[in-house]
Amino acid sequence: MKIKRITQRWRSLQRRVAGWSVASAIGVIVATAAAAGTALSLQGSITVEGNRRVEADTVRSYFHAAPDGRFDEAARDAALKALVATGLFERVLIERAGARLVVHVTEAPVLDRVAFEGNKKVNDADLATAIESKPRGSLQRATVQADSAHILEAYRHVGRNDVRVTPEIIDRGNGRVDLIYGITEGVKTPVRQIKFTGNHAFGERQLNAVIKTSATNMLSFLTGADVYDPDRIAQDQEQLRLFYRSRGYADASVPSARAVYDLTAKGFAVTFAIEEGPRYHFGDVTVVCNVPGLDPERLRGLPLAHNGAVFDGNALDKSSEVIAIELAKLGYPFAQATPRVTRDAAAQRVDVAFVIDQGPRTYVERIEIHGNARTRDYVIRREFDVAEGDPYNKTLIDRAERRLKGLNYFKTVKISNRPGSAPDRVVLDVEAVDESTGDFNIAGGYSTTDGALVQVKAGDRNVYGTGNNVQASVSYGQYARGIDLTASEPYFLGTRVSAGIELFGRQTDVTSYQSYNSTSYGGTLQVGTPITEQLGVQWRYSLYNQDISLGATSSGSPPSLAIQQAAANGPAWVSSIGSTATYSTLDDAKNPTSGVKSQLSQDLAGLGGDVKFLRTTEDVRYYQSLGSDLVGMVRAQGGYITGWGGQQVPLMNSFFGGPTMVRGFATNGFGPRDLTPGTTMDNVGGSMYWATTAELQSAIPGVPNEYGLRASAFVDAGSVFGYSGANAVGGTALQVANKNVVRSSVGVGLTWASPFGSLTASYAVPITKAAYDVVQPFGFTAGGF
Repeated sequence: MKIKRITQRWRSLQRRVAGWSVASAIGVIVATAAAAGTALSLQGSITVEGNRRVEADTVRSYFHAAPDGRFDEAARDAALKALVATGLFERVLIERAGARLVVHVTEAPVLDRVAFEGNKKVNDADLATAIESKPRGSLQRATVQADSAHILEAYRHVGRNDVRVTPEIIDRGNGRVDLIYGITEGVKTPVRQIKFTGNHAFGERQLNAVIKTSATNMLSFLTGADVYDPDRIAQDQEQLRLFYRSRGYADASVPSARAVYDLTAKGFAVTFAIEEGPRYHFGDVTVVCNVPGLDPERLRGLPLAHNGAVFDGNALDKSSEVIAIELAKLGYPFAQATPRVTRDAAAQRVDVAFVIDQGPRTYVERIEIHGNARTRDYVIRREFDVAEGDPYNKTLIDRAERRLKGLNYFKTVKISNRPGSAPDRVVLDVEAVDESTGDFNIAGGYSTTDGALVQVKAGDRNVYGTGNNVQASVSYGQYARGIDLTASEPYFLGTRVSAGIELFGRQTDVTSYQSYNSTSYGGTLQVGTPITEQLGVQWRYSLYNQDISLGATSSGSPPSLAIQQAAANGPAWVSSIGSTATYSTLDDAKNPTSGVKSQLSQDLAGLGGDVKFLRTTEDVRYYQSLGSDLVGMVRAQGGYITGWGGQQVPLMNSFFGGPTMVRGFATNGFGPRDLTPGTTMDNVGGSMYWATTAELQSAIPGVPNEYGLRASAFVDAGSVFGYSGANAVGGTALQVANKNVVRSSVGVGLTWASPFGSLTASYAVPITKAAYDVVQPFGFTAGGF
């Protein structure tokens, strides 16, 4: 019986368990079906709560079903993220209420005003540009934090690291607020000391001249070069590397620039670590062509690097550019010239093979420009040799970056690329951050030529961001007055031809160097055409009026007969066309240490006007670094002018010898001179001149390089001769001394590159001269004239 009862209970238990299992299975199936039904389609509507300014339909528009038509958790999560990303809401919560979705939102306040308080060293406009929070936008806590960091960065660029930014939000009611950034600027944190380690070939003065950062000095409040800016320090590292690379040190590097804050000096000490390596010369320079159908002989003469010359990295870059342009002309726009360098450290020789390969067929999809708040996009785009849709060529892109940096419109320029919409498309990203390009200067000075002077000068080399240059200056001096207005367009009619206009007027009075007053006024139209990177030609047309009048001389004697005759001729209009061909390989236009600069000028007067002459002049300078801070310079110049059509050359257009040819002589101090008794002995000008100079230039030991002082020692020689004026006036024969006497001098000079312009003083002792020459050992000019 017990066994039977146990069996019955066991069977009953089995039936119950089976029932429970079926019920559970049915429950799971029903729940799954319900869930599936919810995922397949959202039953009911989306309810939006808490919105005041944003329409409910706008919120609903961010809810999208999955690709299979279902609205599941992933789709709901995507909607949540999309709503948060709009920046319109401080808080978003999505929850289910049966068959409905309820979206709870808390709208972000609207910014009525964004202001700055406590800022003096950085103006409101610059700070407003740096931050993302804008009036009429939404208040975002994360954006406010990021803006505080941007403000700190703006101050860091002006040398202030001890800055605190405290955002304050003022509730104006009705969902509107003011955002105030309270700024405590703190003290300036300048660079107190700059040191170099590992440099042997070049001294600290030469290297200091390469970088933009300088240690604090008495002029820092004007130049701002002592500001500690990590970005500028990084640029200085690259400039030092390029400086070494252009002077033979192919292995040179600047691995670090360490800045340490000195509590005692209250500023940074910056140390640049330099690894120079050996100095190389060029060995074999060849062209290797891997492009089928392209004749390499057409490219072999293009490289600017030559066997035996000192290695120059700039020559490699420019050679690659020249070859790339020639390849495009020959119908190979994707071909690239890559310099393959083989070093022989033992022989200190570098062999270069420019390898021509067919690059990938990639096109420029877009050129995107940002950072230029002032400079217009087309000013940047015209520096590119490629346009949107053209073949992508890295060599030409690098060239465009160098051109943009050379404009001197921007603090920083960086060009990068990223993939485009297709594998064969790239997007060029151009970051060009504007810098101030306006100038205003009021300066006073003195020169031994014009006496005491005052000058007001104003201009902008990038007017309204157009790239045009406008300058105006007015000077008033003891013996001279003048006005000069210039305007130029570097890309006339969208071409690489520059055009400009100049209007000028000048008056000079009687001085101890000339016994007459002179007046000239007029204008010049100029057009510049580049031929190569080193060669360009300027064409011009000039129309001006010139006149000589007599004045009371300091000696009481009447002016010379030649001057009286020139004054009696009255005013004359000069209408001339001319050109100047300039060839330059200088490493630095302002402070060259190597290279050649040659200028050949010709002017033909007589196309209208009152006078006819042909004038030719040449000026050649050669610079060479002699190690450490020493630079050698030799110069040769000469000129010839002759009248035509039976006319003599007017006195004002003749050549006059003075300190610009041979230092140690006065203005108009040598050349043909009227020695007729009873009159002043005036320089009456010559038709020919020559001059030459040998000079050593160096920084001054013990004087910080930041002061911009350089000393020089020189030897000058030259002569002016070939008087071509009247031989007699009113029946009286002129006694003109007109010999080709060599004038020479030796001396020393001092140049100061001041913020107000270049100041130059020299002391020269004439060695050879004519008896009638006028000497002036001391020469001085200042005030930017």
